[in-house]
Amino acid sequence: MRATGGHEMCCYDSVENASSSVLSGCRIEQHGSFTMRGGEDRIATLDDEKLIALNALMTADPELAVPMLEKFLSSNASPRLRDRALFVLTQSGSARGRTIVADIARGKSHPEMQRTAVKYLGLFGGEESRQTLSEIYASTSDVDIKKAVLQAFMTSGDKARVLAAARGEKSPELRRAAIRQLGPMGAQSELWELYKSETTPEAKREIIQALFVGGGGDRIAELARTETDPDLRRNAVRTLGLLGSDRTGAMLVSLYQSDRDPQVRREALQGLFIQQNAHALVQLARAEKDPEMRRDIVNKLSIMGGNKEALEYLMEILNK
Repeated sequence: MRATGGHEMCCYDSVENASSSVLSGCRIEQHGSFTMRGGEDRIATLDDEKLIALNALMTADPELAVPMLEKFLSSNASPRLRDRALFVLTQSGSARGRTIVADIARGKSHPEMQRTAVKYLGLFGGEESRQTLSEIYASTSDVDIKKAVLQAFMTSGDKARVLAAARGEKSPELRRAAIRQLGPMGAQSELWELYKSETTPEAKREIIQALFVGGGGDRIAELARTETDPDLRRNAVRTLGLLGSDRTGAMLVSLYQSDRDPQVRREALQGLFIQQNAHALVQLARAEKDPEMRRDIVNKLSIMGGNKEALEYLMEILNK
């Protein structure tokens, strides 16, 4: 690889040296003259060197770097290099850089990078970027872009805008997508209020899942006890099994013992099985009078991977 300025090769052993070389006129050319094991390896290495140089130039002189980054976006550079150029522009602090990223996120240029630009606005943007995302959400009819914006809102911590979509979005698909984003945001109280006002089972199932993602075991346990819709109650019981035996094992045992719905009872057993709670299953098997339910419990104990308590109970059955 050749560089201008009389040097046979630009070798950067640090970002500082790269910055010095770039600022003194060292230019990495598109095609190197060295030989590697293959063309792909050579291109990958050249990309790595360009990334080092770009990062150094961005640190030393952002205004000088922005046109170069914009050039990479418009060129036949590798997808990796173009993605990195967009990434660096998002963090640049340059007014021109912000405009470039915002235009891509709005779909005005480089449409193949629109979703990536939306994601980066969520990762690194402040209020200005969140406002841009809000405008994109309001103006686009592309459901996939709207979903990407909702995820960017979640990433940026913009709970208010996600909640507004979860409450007011007319599209059921997008409303459910917004609900999903509220889970990682820890919006437990907001999700609970949404559940109480929601009328569609599909959205309620999404809320149960979002409560699970956010660690809302107490709310899910309440639904497992009080939800009047059998399908939703079974969904809540099933979800309890994913929360760990320390948190919900006793609740699942209680539900099994008290609920009259055979399907709810089976969901409770499945939850205990998922938790590998052999102790609870053995106790329930000992007390169970229904042969079919007891057989279901024994079957689960038989496939618990050599659990000592399960094996002891199975031996007890064999010795009867």
